Amino acid sequence: MYKLLRSFLFLFDPEKVHYFTMSFLKFLLKIPGFKCLWSNYYTVNNKKLETTVFGLTFKNPVGLAAGFDKNAAMYNELAACGFGFIEIGTITPKAQDGNPKPRLFRLKDDNGIINRMGFNNDGVEVAIENLKKRKTSLLIGGNIGKNKVTPNENATDDYVITFEALFPYVDYFVVNVSSPNTPGLRELQEKEPLKQLLVTLMDLNKTKDKRKPILLKIAPDLTNEQLDDIVEIVTETAIDGVIATNTTISREGLNASKTMVNSIGAGGLSGKPLSKRSTEVIRYLAVKSNHSFPIIGVGGIHSAEDALEKIHAGAALIQLYTGFIYEGSGLIKKINQAILKERTK
Repeated sequence: MYKLLRSFLFLFDPEKVHYFTMSFLKFLLKIPGFKCLWSNYYTVNNKKLETTVFGLTFKNPVGLAAGFDKNAAMYNELAACGFGFIEIGTITPKAQDGNPKPRLFRLKDDNGIINRMGFNNDGVEVAIENLKKRKTSLLIGGNIGKNKVTPNENATDDYVITFEALFPYVDYFVVNVSSPNTPGLRELQEKEPLKQLLVTLMDLNKTKDKRKPILLKIAPDLTNEQLDDIVEIVTETAIDGVIATNTTISREGLNASKTMVNSIGAGGLSGKPLSKRSTEVIRYLAVKSNHSFPIIGVGGIHSAEDALEKIHAGAALIQLYTGFIYEGSGLIKKINQAILKERTK
C-alpha cells in the first residue's frame, strides 16, 4: 500500500511532498480514534525492546534522525509511527532560509537522496514554542548547529546559545559539525576546534542541576586517522556518545547516471548508498574505543537486516531518515520485530 502511495508522491517535488505528507498525517491523526489505530498498528510494545543508553531509557532502539522535523513541529504525530525516540533540528540560534531551491533530490534507482538544505529552520525560539506543546512520552533529542553567517571563530557562541535555550525542553543534545551543506562547518571536526567546542558545552552542562547527554554527529567521509582523533576527543571530553554518520559527499558506486548526478550538483547523499560506509565507521569506532562509548547508527537503513547489521557492528541505537521516506512506517515495525526476535532467543 505504501509503495503504491510512494509511486504517486514521488512524481512531485521532494520538498513540497515532505510538507504535504506531514500536514496530511497531522490531519489524519486528528480524526477521532485514528491516532490510536495508527499507533497500535505500527508500534511494537514490549519491555524487552527498552534500551538504556547514556542514562536514558528508550522505549525501543529505533529513532528518527534529525533533518526530518527541523522545527519540532511534527514530533507528536511522528511518535505515533512506532519510533522509540525522535531527534529534532538541526536548530540554529536565528531563523535562516537555508540554501536556494531546488535543494532536495531523489535518486530512485539507488534508494537515495541528495540534499543541500543548509540548516533551514525557524530558529530556536520557534522550536521552543513547539516543544512546549509536547504530548508524547518519547525521548526527544535536540540537534544543534551554527548559523551560516556566523564565522567559525564564533561558532561556539551559536552552539552555547542554542544549548542553553533548548536545555529545559529536550532529553539529549547532538552537536552537528558534520553537515556538508553549511560552508566551512566540517572544519569544526578538526581536532582542536572540536575539542574546544565540546569542552565548552560539557563545562556548561556541569553547571545544571541535572546534566543532559551530549553526543557528536560525525561525517562518513573521515579517514581512519580522523576517526582515531574522534575516539580520543570523546575520551578526553567525556561526552556521552557519537552518532555515525551524517550524509556523504561521495558519489561512488551509484546506479544513477553521471549526467543526472552532475546536474544535481553539491549536497549530502543519504540512503542505501551510504549503508556500507556508515557501518564501517560504526565498527571502526566500536573496536578502536573498545566499546567505551555508545554509538547511534544511521545511514542506509532500509530493512530490518540493515538495522541488525548496524547493531551487530556496535550501534546501541539506530536512526532512520531516507529509509523512512522510501519504506514508510512499516519499516519501523519490521525493525523492532526483528530486534525483539533476537532479544527473545
